[in-house]
Amino acid sequence: MRRRTLAAVLAVAAVTANACGTDTPAPAARGGQLTVWLMNGDLSDKATAAINAAFEKATGAKVTVQIQEWDNINTKISTALAQDNTPDVIEIGNTDVPLFAANGALTDLTPHRDELSGGHTWLPGLAGPATVDGNLYGTPLFAGNRAVIYDKRVWADAGITAPPKTFQELTQDLDKIKAKHPAADYSAFHFPGKYWYGALQFVWDAGGQLATQKDGKWTGALESPEAQKGLQAWKDFQNTYSSAASRNVDTKAPDQAAIFSAGGAGAILDTSVNTVVKNKPELKDHLGTFPFPSATAGKTQPVFLGGSDLAVAAKSRNQDLALAYLKAATDPAVQRDAIVGIDGWTPISTELIDQITPTLPPLNAAFATAAKTSVATPAAPGWATIESDKSINTFFADIATGRRSIADAAKDFDAHLTEALNAR
Repeated sequence: MRRRTLAAVLAVAAVTANACGTDTPAPAARGGQLTVWLMNGDLSDKATAAINAAFEKATGAKVTVQIQEWDNINTKISTALAQDNTPDVIEIGNTDVPLFAANGALTDLTPHRDELSGGHTWLPGLAGPATVDGNLYGTPLFAGNRAVIYDKRVWADAGITAPPKTFQELTQDLDKIKAKHPAADYSAFHFPGKYWYGALQFVWDAGGQLATQKDGKWTGALESPEAQKGLQAWKDFQNTYSSAASRNVDTKAPDQAAIFSAGGAGAILDTSVNTVVKNKPELKDHLGTFPFPSATAGKTQPVFLGGSDLAVAAKSRNQDLALAYLKAATDPAVQRDAIVGIDGWTPISTELIDQITPTLPPLNAAFATAAKTSVATPAAPGWATIESDKSINTFFADIATGRRSIADAAKDFDAHLTEALNAR
C-alpha cells in the first residue's frame, strides 16, 4: 500500500483538530500507539518527554518508551527487528545503522528526507553512516564530539594568553609548555596512541579517508598519499607532545582526564569538561576549550561524531506514526530546547549549531563549533567489525610506538578494511 507522506499525516491531524473546535482530536482521525526503544543514559527523562509531547500533540497518538541497556544491544536489536511485534522506532548508535539496514530490517526513509530535515543540513558524521548506498535509513538524534581542553594557568605560566587559531600556533604554544615542563612523564598535550577517534582527525584534515566505495565495493584507503601525510602528521604530533608512556594506551587505562586533572598534562582532546571537573572540581574556573585547529588556516580539523540515529523498523505496523516520531525528534525547537537546552548534546544540523553557539557557556561553545566539520565512517555493515575487534586501535598504536612503519601498517590495515567492509 502506498504510504502517505509525513506532511499529509500532520496536515490531517491539524485539520481534524480545527474542525472539532478544540485541541482534543477526533478519535477516528487521530490516535494510535507507538513503541520506541531508547538507550539508557543518552536522553534524560525531561528531554524524552519533550519529544513525546511534540509527537503526541501532532498526532494524538500515545508513545511507550522502553529503555534498553547497551550491553549486547546490537544482538538484541537484530532479534527484535526480525519479529512481527517489533518496536516501531529504535535508537541506534550512528555508526551501527548500516549493520541493520543491509538486511532490509529498516525502513528506507529516502522519500521523506526533505520532510524530516526541514531544510536543515544534517551533520555528515550522523547522517553519513545512516546513508547506505545512497538511501537514508536513520535520522540524527544528537551528537557528541571532541575539542581541546586546557588549563589556562599552565598556558599562562608559559606566556600564552589566548587559545591558538591555527595548527602552527598550537604547536608553538605546546613547545613553550614543553619547555616549562621538561619531565619525561609530562605531556604538553596528552594524546594516547590507541585514541583512534582523535587520530583520525589528522587523516581527514590531510584529505585522506579510511576507505572509498566504487561500484558497491569498499577499498581501504590509508595507503593514499593524503592519508599517509595525515598519519605522519599525527605521529609527529603524538610523539612530540605526548609522553612516551602514552603511545600504547587508550583514553581510559590510564584515564586521560585523571592525568590532566592531576597536573600531568597541559591539554587533552576529550568529549566534555565534566570528567575533568568531576576529578577535581576546583579546576572548573581555570579550564579553557577550543576546536582542534586544522593545518589549513581558518579551519578546524574534521571530527568523528559519536551519537545516535533514530530508525524505523521495516516490520512496524505504524509506519506513518513512526515517521511522525522522527519528525518530532528532529524538529528544530525540540533539538534546541531539549537536546541542547536540557541535555547539553550537540544538535544535529549546522544551522542549529549556528543558532545555539552564541548562547552556550564558553566551555561548551568549542564543542559545538568543532562539530560543524565532521566526516562519516564507512556506511557498511562491516564497520561494526572494525570497531569491535579493536584493530583500528592497534593500527594507530603500531604507528605511535614505531612497531610498524606507517606504510606497512597502512597496507595491512587497508587489507583488513577491504575484507571487513565488503563482508555480508
